[in-house]
Amino acid sequence: MVERVFRREKGEPIDLEAVEKALREMGQRLGARVLEKVLNADGGLYQGSRINCRKGHEARYGGQRQKQLVTVVGRVKVARAYYHCGDCRTGVVPKDIELDIVGTSFSPGVKRMMGFVGGREPFDDGRNSLKELAGIELSAKAVERTAEAIGEEIEQITRHEVESTASCKVVPFERKQSVATMYVAMDGTGVPVVARETQGRKGKGEDGRARTREAKLGCVFTQTLVDTDGNPIRDERSTTYVGGIEEASQFGKRIYAEAVRRGLNQAMRVVILGDGAPWIWGIADMHFPRAIQIVDLYHALERLAEVGKSVYGTDSSKWKEWAEPPGEDLKRGDIESVLRRLKRLRPRGIEGKKSVQTAIDYFQANRERMRYGKFREAGLFIGSGVVEAGCKTVIGKRLKQSGMWWTVRGANAILWLRCCLLSGRWEDHWEARRAG
Repeated sequence: MVERVFRREKGEPIDLEAVEKALREMGQRLGARVLEKVLNADGGLYQGSRINCRKGHEARYGGQRQKQLVTVVGRVKVARAYYHCGDCRTGVVPKDIELDIVGTSFSPGVKRMMGFVGGREPFDDGRNSLKELAGIELSAKAVERTAEAIGEEIEQITRHEVESTASCKVVPFERKQSVATMYVAMDGTGVPVVARETQGRKGKGEDGRARTREAKLGCVFTQTLVDTDGNPIRDERSTTYVGGIEEASQFGKRIYAEAVRRGLNQAMRVVILGDGAPWIWGIADMHFPRAIQIVDLYHALERLAEVGKSVYGTDSSKWKEWAEPPGEDLKRGDIESVLRRLKRLRPRGIEGKKSVQTAIDYFQANRERMRYGKFREAGLFIGSGVVEAGCKTVIGKRLKQSGMWWTVRGANAILWLRCCLLSGRWEDHWEARRAG
């Protein structure tokens, strides 16, 4: 192909794309030959007839074993000294440990590429991207397994940080500059899962079966300035994410550790934003007891609309006429007036009465979280749009596409991977791997 690309008649135009592709293939073939020589220059990393198996036993040399390794420049053959531990009944290959290829036929560079595309697009699309952009041909299943393994690897490191923070074994990094206002926003969204992951769980479908599992997402961002009208401005590139399909108790530790990592102890103000779900305020009370708690204004307005529709019907314009005055009260943070208007309603049906009472309980329980006039005067965000957008970007865009059905393990692995990518910590993770 190379000869054909470079051989052309006089005056014939250059096919630059073909030349580029040919040169890349040439470079990869040459690179593979050089890399193979470099990797095999140490004789397979022979360390004598006996070595320690790393578990206190003695492993004996069993000859050279060859492995075909997929690298960013192509496939190479690597000779490795093999040792066998009779006590552990397992093999020990020092060279695999040194090259970070234990249990895999992919080089660290290729694994990094597989994790990157697997975290950003469907696995088959990721396979095609690697072939088109890097000239590396792999199966979609290989991309899936590697991406999920990297996600679980990220979680192992994160879990250690979470548990250390929860047990106060970690001394938070003291920032030179304090954080003006830190926001911790939380939300949940359903992820489609295979049937065995929802056994015994109630769902919203007509048959009562659940088809999704709730993935909790948290984001931490900061605010330093307000605009000329006093509206808050989110600090650029300040948003980081954590998430998981897990119980609220575990997620609470996760989001708290992230806030500590981001400078919680140096924050002048801390604000918790949520849609009113009880689990959010349970986490806020436990881990952020001094924080300002704010219910998202849009969700509160939706509650009023739901009441109006249940009492006056969706076909009537009366529900809109009723909802407008309490909506204005709500925007001012006058929750007492909202409650009075709700208590004056006289719904006829059982469903209408139930809807009104539920709304009364909701506004009563969250009244101090809805002082929107006061929050605006303080220059604070009163909406949870950042985390709601995060649910679409971090979770929905990758885990909720048409035809996708996940195991909890697989969904969590990709979610952890995406949180790392979208929080700008991808390079940090690989540097930590190299250092460790």
